[in-house]
Amino acid sequence: MKVAELRDKNPDELLKKEQDLRKELFNLRFQKATGEIENPMRIRALRKDIARVLTVLTEKHRNDA
Repeated sequence: MKVAELRDKNPDELLKKEQDLRKELFNLRFQKATGEIENPMRIRALRKDIARVLTVLTEKHRNDA
């Protein structure tokens, strides 16, 4: 996921995106615990994507204030 794509979205869309990423991360952690995970590196990528979304959200909140 590119930061430029995230900056084009409004805060509500970013919050929805964060929720979706967190759900996917939960599911991958569950798969890891049961030994069914196909790509364990996806967990790291999801964590970074969540951090990107939160960073852009913070930038937008600071710019609005």
